[in-house]
Amino acid sequence: MASSLALELQDWDLCVDTSGNIALAAEPYSIAQDVACACKTFFGECWYNTTYGIPYLQQVLGQLPSLSVIKALLVTAAETVPGCGNPIVFITGFQNRQLVGQVQFINNLGQPVVAAIALPVPAQLADEAGNLLFDNAGNPLFTQ
Repeated sequence: MASSLALELQDWDLCVDTSGNIALAAEPYSIAQDVACACKTFFGECWYNTTYGIPYLQQVLGQLPSLSVIKALLVTAAETVPGCGNPIVFITGFQNRQLVGQVQFINNLGQPVVAAIALPVPAQLADEAGNLLFDNAGNPLFTQ
């Protein structure tokens, strides 16, 4: 069984267990957390393997990618996590200048698992308050 360092849901930072030790997350939660981490990782951010990550700076932020392109990047990132099979990405909303949604997948025990995600979006798609922008015809700039 794989385990990971447990992260707080609010701040995505390390947390401690009841004994005051750094907490560990076990399967199936650890795989869901690892999938969420893979989706949040910028390309080149990992010092020991700079090939990991999503090319947010190169292909997402400051660009106008389609939703299908972002979903494909997220699926590719999720597939790098051992124990994550057949990932499907659902974008469910837009909050605080972030896309929110989930990655649903089948773990190595054949169980369905959901990983919640919140991702940065291109700045030109939202106003200062974080509201999604629309074109002159009333269509959201962020399209399928």
